[in-house]
Amino acid sequence: MATNVHKSRYRKLVFWAWFLTLDLIMFGAFVRLTDSGLGCPDWPGCYGNLSPIGASTNIHSALEAMPYGPVSFTKAWIEMVHRYIGAILGLMIIGIAYMAWRWRSAINHKATLATVTLIAVCIQGAFGAWTVTHKLMPIIVTSHLIGGMVILSLMTWLAAREKTHQPVPVIAHKWLIWWVVGLTLLFIQIGLGGWVSTNYAALACMDFPTCHGKWIPEMDFNNGFSAIRELGLLPSGELIPQQALTAIHWTHRNFAFVVVLYMVFIAWKIRNTPGLSGPAKLIIALLIAQFITGLTTIFFQWPLLIAVMHNGGAAGLVLASVTLIVRIGRITPAKGVEK
Repeated sequence: MATNVHKSRYRKLVFWAWFLTLDLIMFGAFVRLTDSGLGCPDWPGCYGNLSPIGASTNIHSALEAMPYGPVSFTKAWIEMVHRYIGAILGLMIIGIAYMAWRWRSAINHKATLATVTLIAVCIQGAFGAWTVTHKLMPIIVTSHLIGGMVILSLMTWLAAREKTHQPVPVIAHKWLIWWVVGLTLLFIQIGLGGWVSTNYAALACMDFPTCHGKWIPEMDFNNGFSAIRELGLLPSGELIPQQALTAIHWTHRNFAFVVVLYMVFIAWKIRNTPGLSGPAKLIIALLIAQFITGLTTIFFQWPLLIAVMHNGGAAGLVLASVTLIVRIGRITPAKGVEK
């Protein structure tokens, strides 16, 4: 009886933490897209206080000095709510790691994955602090985004192990490496998308399918993808040129075609496979939605709701792809059964 209770509690905590991770990624996109990343320009508090309420004097002074600057009461609350949710998620993952070790015989899984997830969330917390202390440096903010997707992948892996599904036929094992490559391509595209967002290059090309009326516009890849530099500046301290922003946008836009064609192909191939049908069809639907929201951001000049949905679609593709990999990875080809 105690074994079942421990396993049930562990499962519930894993699923709640998985859900909160997805929510936190969506809210993180909202923070970034509303320019609220420096709403409280210190860390972990807000001007040394636990909430913007205690920092009202400092925020008011910052508003008077820069009425349209990065600090406002709204932005401060957006930033701090994001930190509060992140702290709650961190505590939940600590609980998952503890339970995975304490009740590993009842849970019937090794505690390694839970431990790796805990380490990942600690690293992610450090990048969250550096995002603020380094004043939204693009490489730090993009790394923070990738870190969030890594944690989502790990939480999806943890959750997928706890969820039952229709048995997957052994023949599907041949698609495992295809999906690992697909997830890798997806992470590269997410990184490129983060680089577009953190460099404010979303509107660098206002036409489609061409860019500035050309298939290959004038671009500056060297400066566009220079990693160690401040927001909006080159390593030399000069303002980043339009050609560099164009290179960032154009690369993300065109690599999207590679990712979409590859993932639609492999998802279509397994769309009717038992145990894999649901995630595969979800991936096809999300890819179509990503294409539509991507175009909408260009033609409607980056509306906030659509931009957040575009980030959410990327997260959905990650969790569906990881789910497929976990399910296919359970198959033991030699025996023709799932582990």
